[in-house]
Amino acid sequence: MNTIDKNIAHVLIEALPYIQRFTGKTIVIKYGGNAMVDDALKNSFAQDIVLLKHVGINPVVVHGGGPQIGKLLEQLGKESKFIEGMRVTDSETMDVVEMVLGGLVNKDIVNLINRHGGRAVGLTGKDGGLIHAKRLTISRKTPELDVPEIIDLGHVGEVASIDPSLVSRLEQDDFIPVIAPIGVGEDGGSYNINADLVAGKMATVLQAEKLILLTNTRGILDKQDALLTGLQRAEIDKLIMEGTIHGGMLPKIGCALDAVQSGVKTAHIIDGRVEHALLLELFTDRGVGTLIKA
Repeated sequence: MNTIDKNIAHVLIEALPYIQRFTGKTIVIKYGGNAMVDDALKNSFAQDIVLLKHVGINPVVVHGGGPQIGKLLEQLGKESKFIEGMRVTDSETMDVVEMVLGGLVNKDIVNLINRHGGRAVGLTGKDGGLIHAKRLTISRKTPELDVPEIIDLGHVGEVASIDPSLVSRLEQDDFIPVIAPIGVGEDGGSYNINADLVAGKMATVLQAEKLILLTNTRGILDKQDALLTGLQRAEIDKLIMEGTIHGGMLPKIGCALDAVQSGVKTAHIIDGRVEHALLLELFTDRGVGTLIKA
């Protein structure tokens, strides 16, 4: 056996105990960033999802689509406005969000997975009463105001509740659910919800083995830009206080911590810019990101 053959055999043997451990378990994956726009990464993601299903693991995909929404709004001559990183979403913008997330992006992912041999089914949170939403408002304090200003972002929501019965049925029937993060409010209106948040809540309700967040970073880095591979709550709190974790990573960390403290075994923030990142994180000893546990 030559060196190449030995290396391939080693990789396969290394994967075996992980496959045995996760067979029959649910893994919720938030899909976004570069992995959604680069053709090679899109194909490797779809292949990873299909392989997971074929070895007996139940992947549930929750996807974003912010850049695609912004691009279509620009083509329609409508300006995108953000407050504290969240898109202000009036009724007209919400129509575009539903068109892009529930239609174009969702069906593109479904088609890609199916082309690689999977059986994916596209959903939004409005299907089967999957995601019940409530309007999200934020408060902003400024020196000029005695009390915080309450800002209404329009059709931006947060998760009120999730009914997992439809997703569970699809899993049992060997389908792969692909979910757009659109919820329905008590008034019947549609709400755009952050995909990380939906993925975290979905993982909690399904009591998933893992929550995996694909990002455009290597994971959580220390001040010397070294990857931190295993973290718990106390360590994360310290990194936040020191300012090592900041900016756009904060909500992802919050989502991951909420999940693991609500029964999800582990959460992972991994580099979606790496081909086959899911397989490398799940089935190798080193992985390609940061693991977070309670």
